[in-house]
Amino acid sequence: MANCKVTLYPMDKEIEIPIGTSLKKAMDLAGLDFDFPCGGRGRCGKCRLQIREGSVPPSDADYNHLDDEEIQAGFRLACAVKVQEDLVVELPLADTGGHKILVDAAMKEIEIKPHLSKTYREVPRPSIEDQQSDWDRLRDALGSDNVCRISLSALQALPGVLRENKFCCTAVVSGNEVVGMEAGDTTERMLGMAFDIGTTTVVGYLMDLLTGKELGVASSMNPQTKYGADVISRITYVGQEAGGLERLQSAIIEVINRLIEDAVHDAGYVREDVYAVSVVGNSCMHHLFLGLNPKHIALAPYVPVTGSPQDVDAHTLGIHINPAGKVYVLPNIAGFVGADTVGVILATEMDQSSEIRLAIDIGTNGEMVLGTRDRLLACSTAAGPAFEGAQISCGMRGTKGAVDSVQLGEDIVYTTIGGEKPKGICGSGLIDAIAVMLAAGIIDHRGRILSGDQLSGTRAERFASRVVENEGMTSFLLAAAEETVHGRPLFITQRDVRELQLAKGAIAAGVEILLEKYGIMPEDVFEVILAGAFGNYLDKHSACAIGLIPSSLEDRVKPVGNAAGTGAKVALLSAGEYRRAAHITSFVEYEELAAYPKFTEIFSKALYFPRVEQHV
Repeated sequence: MANCKVTLYPMDKEIEIPIGTSLKKAMDLAGLDFDFPCGGRGRCGKCRLQIREGSVPPSDADYNHLDDEEIQAGFRLACAVKVQEDLVVELPLADTGGHKILVDAAMKEIEIKPHLSKTYREVPRPSIEDQQSDWDRLRDALGSDNVCRISLSALQALPGVLRENKFCCTAVVSGNEVVGMEAGDTTERMLGMAFDIGTTTVVGYLMDLLTGKELGVASSMNPQTKYGADVISRITYVGQEAGGLERLQSAIIEVINRLIEDAVHDAGYVREDVYAVSVVGNSCMHHLFLGLNPKHIALAPYVPVTGSPQDVDAHTLGIHINPAGKVYVLPNIAGFVGADTVGVILATEMDQSSEIRLAIDIGTNGEMVLGTRDRLLACSTAAGPAFEGAQISCGMRGTKGAVDSVQLGEDIVYTTIGGEKPKGICGSGLIDAIAVMLAAGIIDHRGRILSGDQLSGTRAERFASRVVENEGMTSFLLAAAEETVHGRPLFITQRDVRELQLAKGAIAAGVEILLEKYGIMPEDVFEVILAGAFGNYLDKHSACAIGLIPSSLEDRVKPVGNAAGTGAKVALLSAGEYRRAAHITSFVEYEELAAYPKFTEIFSKALYFPRVEQHV
């Protein structure tokens, strides 16, 4: 089969691929971290690029997402291009920074008791009169009945280590087993890394396992985003692509190793100083990290491969830390309530609270936990990617140039991340914008954008010129073409409003069902905990104004930052807290929303916006 050459600018990469190969696959083979939020199914229109040389007839997906002028200029959607000849392709300039990644993870006080320990000993030397084996000699020197085993790798290293420094050595111990041997006294140096693997971002915290001090933080976008913005897209990729599971696992292991290297370098250490890694993530990220096939998570009855904690030798996963290093993966609660939710419970101590608390982690999948130390209920709802900017006509991730807040004054006022010209709108900006449009009377409680004629004679009349037809539907002009960085106007379309209604309705329905199942009213909730990046940047008034959170709870909303990351740190520093995580999974009652008798009725009502008094 003949090959075609694809040249990718501005990175000036060339790759040869067989005729008929998708451009998306070519970019993947070239090692480009290019986002395909819908998984390359032609639904989101976010993978636009420009064909500089070569012929690519426009596809139906191109006509659906690009205007005539863009098509004439050679713009195409990468996922829809099947390469038939040599091409020169211009990719949009990638963001080299400015992603709004939440790394703040406050620490609670715990007793430091790491999973591994170090013991220094001066071991008696052998002689003709004393020919005791090296292992027996070390075991006697350790003087502990609990230490009765030694790993093969430690045993292989033992004779050299003993003789390297005059039989002065440090034993690295896990449970009752010596898992590592080091020459001399190294007891003062033992680090760990706690990771929160999110669908979109990955954050790692470098911790001193002896003092509990945080020594550094490293973060990155999750490289798996090029295979899809949401977990379903990635599960589909695993099922449809040969080697898909291995590719996704390799991508996350690679970024974990890079973040470890970055963190230890910045703190003045080396990766061999890291002895333990803890990991939280949703059930899909958990499975992909461990190389477990996640397909049954997406199929009824939505069963994960395991709900137990997993202790794994780091080298087995290809994690580059100390040869004796271990990886501790927190357990899942259910198919769509993962180890990250367990981390939130650990961090906020909901399982030890006498007051009723509601924790919400808002994202593509919204996880919610309600209750006290006597009873905890949890559920998950498929909110969809609207909160992360995907499936929104002008949506984008929370990075430089994204509209992140919108306010109502004499006119519509917005801010962007980095203070730059707007490029698109991220989730927090979208919620603000819808709340503002509701308050102004531009949208009714059913979610319908009123036409300019319908606004005539109302207090919202001055906004009538912003309501226009775009892509065949009523739309609201947020930013004119001359205001934006790319010269294209930013609209909120009627379809965007519907996407947000579906997302917020899913979360609101989950909250209502948990309250009903628990037998309480919203007013009985002592505190609403908003976990995760989106919850941290979300304006609580806007969230209540659109009905995402019951309005009676607005004053009880408390953003807690990356609570899942805090949970990962807690489980890293304390073996007892790690064991507590296993107890949490057996204690929490999981509610499958789709099986709830009144789910359809509750969800349908939750789609509506609250009726609000107009403020213009």
